[in-house]
Amino acid sequence: MSLRLAVQMDPIETVDVDADTTFALMEEAQARGAQMWVYSPNELSWNEGRILARARSVTVKHVQGEHADLGDEVMLDLAEDVDVILMRQDPPFDMAYITAAHILEGLKGKTLVLNDPFWVRSSPEKIIPLEFPELIPPTLISRDVQAIKDFRAKHQDIIIKPLYGNGGAGVFRLRPDDGNLNSLLEMFFGQSREPVIAQAFLPAVEKGDKRVLLVDGEPVGAINRVPLKGETRSNMHVGGRAEESGLDADDLRICAAIGPMLKERGLMLVGIDVIGGLMTEINVTSPTGVQELKRFSGIDTCARFWDAVSTQLN
Repeated sequence: MSLRLAVQMDPIETVDVDADTTFALMEEAQARGAQMWVYSPNELSWNEGRILARARSVTVKHVQGEHADLGDEVMLDLAEDVDVILMRQDPPFDMAYITAAHILEGLKGKTLVLNDPFWVRSSPEKIIPLEFPELIPPTLISRDVQAIKDFRAKHQDIIIKPLYGNGGAGVFRLRPDDGNLNSLLEMFFGQSREPVIAQAFLPAVEKGDKRVLLVDGEPVGAINRVPLKGETRSNMHVGGRAEESGLDADDLRICAAIGPMLKERGLMLVGIDVIGGLMTEINVTSPTGVQELKRFSGIDTCARFWDAVSTQLN
């Protein structure tokens, strides 16, 4: 692979080399001979018609604390100096995130950006599943307090969370006898003008929240994320434990339904969350889980990703 790769990401100095998916993608690209640079969204600019990034060349190795050898800063013209850009910064999915996607959209037809920034900004991870209502739990997105109360009265045991949050932050379970609904809504709506998302609680989460990885619309494999005892959230950011898992009939049914859409939209690497056979999120910004999947099953998602990229470039 004679590839010039720029990675738009959070600071590489802080990544966990044993868990970070972006780092694993970079390791595989480097093993294939890619020349690499890294930069943060804060170092991305639209300047008099040119899309530029103040970046540093990088080589990586799988040794925590010595994992990134960074070169001097250079100004990359992203339309001329690189072949592929990975847009891999973590959410929150805020206006800064959306602005970075708008800027990178200007590279269409010049430089391949993955995942496609137009569809990243147009596919919020808790909203895009609404295109497949038959695959998701009962769901409400609203800022209408009465609508939220009615939804809770109907489904009794519910989850409420920020519409554009990530990593399990701000996720609350409200059981039928919980008197905190009004206070929670006051807190959410006092901090933001955004709606919240409410979903019927799925008891199957006690057995885990499955992360299914897809490359170019095709399922690759899955891991299961089991919450800590007494914890509703299974996200690994908040202590969820990764376990080996396979793809079952429900997973394959969901992937078959959403795969063509992902492929058409240029959402090359995607992670969906599945609880009890129902899809709760479609993660398109910086999905994780590839290192855990490889450890459990030997499935190399990064190799499949770069194989698919090579096919697109050729």
